[in-house]
Amino acid sequence: MSSSATSDDILHDFTPLLRHYKDGRIERLMGGAAVPPSLDPTTGVQSKDVQISPDLPISARLYLPKTAAAQATKVPLLFYFHGGGFLIESAFSSVYQKHLNLLTSAANVVAVSVEYRLAPENPLPAAFDDAWTAVNWAASDAADDWIKRHGDFGRVYLGGDSAGGNIAHNIALRFGRGNPAGMNLVGMFLNCPFFSGKDPIGDERSDTGVLGKIFTDKMWFYACPGLTGLDEAWVNPSADLKVLSGLKCGRVLVYTAGKDYLKDRGRQYTAAVAESGWGGEIEAVEVEEEGHVFSVLDPDGENSQKMFARVASFINRP
Repeated sequence: MSSSATSDDILHDFTPLLRHYKDGRIERLMGGAAVPPSLDPTTGVQSKDVQISPDLPISARLYLPKTAAAQATKVPLLFYFHGGGFLIESAFSSVYQKHLNLLTSAANVVAVSVEYRLAPENPLPAAFDDAWTAVNWAASDAADDWIKRHGDFGRVYLGGDSAGGNIAHNIALRFGRGNPAGMNLVGMFLNCPFFSGKDPIGDERSDTGVLGKIFTDKMWFYACPGLTGLDEAWVNPSADLKVLSGLKCGRVLVYTAGKDYLKDRGRQYTAAVAESGWGGEIEAVEVEEEGHVFSVLDPDGENSQKMFARVASFINRP
């Protein structure tokens, strides 16, 4: 009997997210189907796709609210990063198309939803590097006309859910090491951010099931084979308050969900930012009856609508 791997032999099993077979094949089990950009009939938001890098497969879907499109007005510029554990999902999926249409309309922003490269084909920090490339592209002469005409570089925001919240946090730290030309990062909002740490906290101590701590700890090392430990600051921001104090924005909004095992990390992050010596203002909202990234999975729900309104108020506050 041959000992060679067959097409059905699994090397890494991250069901229900992904299976990695010994023959090298990657099977993604979750994620919305890709849809084209469009003019959304409900919100009036327009979208289009742009290529960001001529050398790497980095692109984005841009969103333009109908108010800005009609009046050529300047509105806040939002860079958004989708979730999926760094392994699945896309800025072009039906799930994120609807989410960004609603968010763009509510907050009246020009949104740049970044299509970053996924692990394991592109191990971390590829996703962070791609996000930073997208920010710098938007500040360059190569940027799309929607950004140049309608994006207010004096009012720049970052946002993301789950792994995208982690990306937004780490991009805010990169802003602290040097702003792209003309950009003023005002704030960021993190929706059920994907952070971890070596030692379990809160409900993590008893949560060992699918998508619990044991499962996601393995995901971290799978997505980043060079990771030395879960207390590295980009995985566990609370482990190094000195690094955390370098956030380059004045306002942070953190959403957590009561039925999400990541809620304790969101709470820990909020407390650590407040204690770090960072001089800004942080707000925390926990929606007790909801689960992980509820506003993405059920954007029409009552709590999701409230969240869109809260984020809109956060972004447009003087």
